[in-house]
Parts: sequence; structure tokens; C-alpha cells
Amino acid sequence: MGELWLVRHGETEWSRDHRHTSVTDLDLTEAGVAVAQRLRERLTDHEFDVVLSSPRRRALRTAELAGFDPLVDQDLAEWEYGDYEGVTTAEIRETVPGWTVWTHPVPGGETAEQVGTRLDRVVTRAREADGDVLVFGHGHALRALTARWLDLPVSEGRHFRLDTATLGVLGYERETPVVLRWNC
Repeated sequence: MGELWLVRHGETEWSRDHRHTSVTDLDLTEAGVAVAQRLRERLTDHEFDVVLSSPRRRALRTAELAGFDPLVDQDLAEWEYGDYEGVTTAEIRETVPGWTVWTHPVPGGETAEQVGTRLDRVVTRAREADGDVLVFGHGHALRALTARWLDLPVSEGRHFRLDTATLGVLGYERETPVVLRWNC
């Protein structure tokens, strides 16, 4: 039973400004490039059977800067925010008090069930690999992926804060799926 290594992309202008970013294809900031480059030294000594990335430029660029040429997996795309694309949580809460992506609808975007269905395919792919799997992706999607790895509902991803250009490792304790390292 292999491990699933998760890397959130480096900083973009919108991630820095806390704007919901799914389909908008942004480049990394200079700071995002710098931290993504530092991932290389943390990842190069580890052997991966499969390396995957979201199709978004920010994830692919992070993978490249970390020294990888990943396969693109559409299932790793960020949660589609629909009408909330480019909008901050604070702005959304002006009209929808208490809103979070984990607990409220996303008008014109994906439901938690839709996100869970595609991330379940990533979990299956990782568990079928012959060794460890490395994925490059996005904050909410990787947090939801973690929940699904642990056989939890997507909404439980709210408990797994994941900063830009950080690493998480999912694995097993005996046959039980667990979080081995997080946000490091």
C-alpha cells in the first residue's frame, strides 16, 4: 500500500488575496515561483510511481519548478466556484452570512458530491498504483481529496488547512487510511 503525496500550487495573485480560483488560469507570483523551486529539494530523493497534476497552469508550473513532468488529470482541477470565481469569502458573506464552500451551495459551480465523485477516481488511481503517487493541485480540491482518502464526506475537508506550496502525505496505519504529514 503506497502513499499519496499532495502538493498545493505556489502562490498566485488570487490565492494571496484570498479570491476563489478554479477555472481562471493564473500564473504564479514571484514568491510562488521561489517557494515552488524549494519543493525540488524536498521531493527529489523520493521515488514516485505516478506523478499527476491538475490541468491548471499554476499547478503544472509548480510541478515543473519542483522538477517533475506530470501527467495531467482533469479530476485534480480545483472545485469549480461558478458565480463565486474571483470573489472572496468575506464578499460572499455580505449576501450569504456564514457561507463556506464546505457547507453551502456554489451557484453555477460544482456540488460537494460532484467534487467527491471525481476525487474518488484519484483515490482509486492512487491505491491501484504500484508505489507512491505525487499529485499537484489546489487548496479545496486537495483538502476534499484528503477527506475522501480517509473515507469521510467531502465537507470534512474543512478540517485540513493547506497553505500554498506545502506538502501533505497520506498513507496507512496497518490497513487504515491516515494522514502521515500535513501542511509541511
